[in-house]
Amino acid sequence: MAQGTATGTGCTVLVVDDSAANRYALGAVLSRAGHVVVPVRSAGEALVELDVRLRAGELPDVALVDVGLPDLSGFELCRRVKALPTLAGIPVVHFSARPSVPADRCRALDAGGEAYLTVPAEPEEIHAVVRAALRGVRELTDAQSQFEHLTLLSRAVVDVQGARGLAELARAAATATARLTDGDAAVFVLGDNGAVHTGLSRRSPTAHAPDAAARERAVELVRQVNCGPGGVRTTLQPAAVWPRAYFGPGGARLTLARTRDGRLPVCLATPGFADPEGRIGPLVAQLARATALAAEPLVLYEQERHVAHTLQHNFLPSELPRFPGLDIDFRYEPASQEAEMGGDFYAALPTPDGVLVGVGDVVGHSLDAATVMVELRHALRAYCLEDPRPAHLVARLDRLLQHYHPQLTATLCLALVDPATGRTKVANAGHIPPLVVPVGGAGRYVEAAGSLLGLGLPRPEPTPVDLGVGDRLLMVTDGLVETRGVDLAVSLEELRRAAGAAPAAPGKLCDALLERFGLDRADDIALLAVRRGVRWAERDCAVG
Repeated sequence: MAQGTATGTGCTVLVVDDSAANRYALGAVLSRAGHVVVPVRSAGEALVELDVRLRAGELPDVALVDVGLPDLSGFELCRRVKALPTLAGIPVVHFSARPSVPADRCRALDAGGEAYLTVPAEPEEIHAVVRAALRGVRELTDAQSQFEHLTLLSRAVVDVQGARGLAELARAAATATARLTDGDAAVFVLGDNGAVHTGLSRRSPTAHAPDAAARERAVELVRQVNCGPGGVRTTLQPAAVWPRAYFGPGGARLTLARTRDGRLPVCLATPGFADPEGRIGPLVAQLARATALAAEPLVLYEQERHVAHTLQHNFLPSELPRFPGLDIDFRYEPASQEAEMGGDFYAALPTPDGVLVGVGDVVGHSLDAATVMVELRHALRAYCLEDPRPAHLVARLDRLLQHYHPQLTATLCLALVDPATGRTKVANAGHIPPLVVPVGGAGRYVEAAGSLLGLGLPRPEPTPVDLGVGDRLLMVTDGLVETRGVDLAVSLEELRRAAGAAPAAPGKLCDALLERFGLDRADDIALLAVRRGVRWAERDCAVG
C-alpha cells in the first residue's frame, strides 16, 4: 500500500461508482486533501484494477464503494475483496446517495466493510471516515506485525536453548537474528579461555564470509564494549571502525549481553534495521539475553567436556607395548566437538598367561563416565597381574562397579591371547563381540555374550578361539558402527565385509575402517586390532 497509510494523508483511494458526477465530486474532495484518486465505474472494473495494482505492488490504501453498482452490489464486491488474502487488508467504506437505514449498515458490516457514508457529505466527514478506516487497518497491521515478531522471537529462543554447544549456539542465534531483523547478522560468543565462537547468517547467497583479519578486528571491538552483569547494551559501530566485510560500508549495530555472573559476552551484530516504532530493537535485546542465558550451562558443559577429554587422553596410552608373536595396533577417535563425551577405553597388557587385550565403554556421556573409565582401566591392569583369566576379570570388575558406582553400567570385551599357540579365550560383557578375520577367508564374529558390568548377573563360560598365523582379531566400540535409523545387525555385517577386504596390517586395517565408518560420528570410537605374527611359527619349525 502507499506510504500515506501511517498518517492518513497522501493515500491512494479507489472510488467505485457508476455515476460520473459522484466520482468527480468525491475525487475532487479527496484530491484537495492530497490523496491520489483512482476512479472506476463498476465492480468488474474495480476487480481488474485491483489485480493490476496487486501485480505492480501498488494496492490502494482504501476503497470507497457505492452500494448500488450495476453489475454487483457494493456489498458483494466488498465480500469478494475481503475473501482474498492478498486484498483483505484494504479497508472498504460503503456509501450511498439514498438515506441509510440500519439494514444497509448491517449489510455493510457483515460484508466486511469498515464504515458507511451517506452522500453528499461534508468534506470534513469524508476525510474523517477515510482517516478512521486507515487508522483501524494500521492498528491491525501493527498488531499482526508485532505478533509475527513475537512468534519469531519465541521460535528463536527455542532454537538457542536447544543448542548443544557454544558453536551451535552462535550459529542458531545468527540465523534467528537475521530472521528477526530481515537482514544479515553475525553472532560472537566469547569464552573466558579466549575461545571465540562465531555464527554468520547471510540473506544474500552470494555474499562472501569475512576473512580471518576481519573476524579478529570484529572480535576485538566486541571485547571493548562493556555491559554490566546480566545486562544488555546496544551500541553503534561506525563504518570507519567496523570491518566492511560483514555488512558493507554502513557500520554495525551491536547488541551485547552477559551472563548473570558477568562473564561470557554474547554479541548480536547487524547492519542496522528499519525500526520506526522502536519494536524490533527490544526483541533483539531479548534474544541477546536469551542467548546469554543459554550459554551459561553450555560453558559448564564445555569445561566438563575438556576435563573428561583430558582424562581420556592422559590415561589412555598413546602407544602400546610390543609383544613377541603379535602385531597390535589401535585407533582412538573422540567424537566431534559438538557431540557428547563418552567413556570408551582400550588396553593391551602383558600377563603370565599371555597378552590380555580388550575394549570397553562406560554407559553414559558425562564427566562421571570418563572418570569411571579411568578407574576400570586401572583396576583391570591391577587385577590381570594376579589372575588374567578373562571371565574372572569380568566378574571382579562387575563387583567393583556395583560396589562403588551402582548407578552406572559398562560394556567390556576381553581376550587373552597365547602368542605361541594362538589359543584365545574371550569373555564378553554386553559389548560388540570381537571379529576374527582369517587369512584369505571371510570374517566371523566370536559367539561370546554376557550381561553388562554393574548388574551382578550370572555369566557364561569364556569362549575359546584359535588364531592361526596371520589371523586378525578386531575389537571395536559401538561408536564405530551405531547409526541412528540403521539396524545394528546391518552395520555389523557391513563391518565384517569391510574388515575382510581391508589390508592385513592391524594399523592399516584400523585406518581403512575409520575411513569407511568413522566420519562425523556422534560418539567416541576405539578400535584395537591383533594379528598373530609369523615369528612364533618360524621358531617352532626351527626347533622341530
